[in-house]
Amino acid sequence: MANLKDIKNRIQSVKSTQKITRAMKMVAAAKVKKAENTVKASRPFTFELTGMFKKLLASVGSYSAQSLKIKSAVDNYPELLKVREIKTVGLLVITSNKGLAGAYNANVVRKTLQTIKDYQNQGIKTILFIVGQKGISSLKRKCKDFDCEIVKTYLGVANNPSGEGAKIIIEDIAEYFVSHKIDKIEVITTRFKNMMSYFVENWTILPLKGLHDDEEKLHDNVIDPLMEFMPDMHNILQKVVPMYMTNILYQSLLEAQASELASRMTAMSAATSNAEKMINELSVEYNKTRQFAITQEIIEVVSGANGQLG
Repeated sequence: MANLKDIKNRIQSVKSTQKITRAMKMVAAAKVKKAENTVKASRPFTFELTGMFKKLLASVGSYSAQSLKIKSAVDNYPELLKVREIKTVGLLVITSNKGLAGAYNANVVRKTLQTIKDYQNQGIKTILFIVGQKGISSLKRKCKDFDCEIVKTYLGVANNPSGEGAKIIIEDIAEYFVSHKIDKIEVITTRFKNMMSYFVENWTILPLKGLHDDEEKLHDNVIDPLMEFMPDMHNILQKVVPMYMTNILYQSLLEAQASELASRMTAMSAATSNAEKMINELSVEYNKTRQFAITQEIIEVVSGANGQLG
């Protein structure tokens, strides 16, 4: 049986851990509500922007870069629309910088490795763009066993999702796509459902969706021909495409942050409850050990007294 000092030290250690998990739970709970509101508020804009993008894409007809002033890869929307034979796929993996969020990061990494394996079976190479320190640490080790390469990493945007941060990432992946270093780009992120759940999914960013919609969908999406555009549809679409891509990525970053915070709040709540259960069990063991020690001392005193009397 363990001695009283050891049990007391264990109780104190668990109580200290419980204070930390309770504090982390409260912090996550305070942040997750704000993150949830931000996600829900941004979804209608993303939906409307996607609809406008599809209508412009369906109405513009043939795509040409001749009349466009192209300063960077993201401005070359005709090239971003091209569907090529897929030889190399870029995976943009969104994880967090911090741990203690339950299985959140592990689920994203697991989905990433499964996606890499699936492409490997098709003879397709993968390169990784990773958001978040946890994804960088895990996949850096795993890439030694898989045919993949980490080409870009991003840390700041994992803690503070912003349009500017999303724009930087979009410019990087657009450059890789236009220069034919990759033929497709997918985002592996989490979709926030509610405080208790989220799910991991793949979002395809490049090539841009809409080019191969069937004729019926294209007809339904066409903008009223009586509408006039100044200067023209091509220049407007050139402005809309970077905005659309940036917004899609920004939305995925917001969804990921809300999912991370919800997962951390749930994990810390469970850890706090488990610590309370462990404290109660250790307290019972402490009392039993103390009672045993007292009983043992009484027996020794009584035995000593009886020996003297005898």
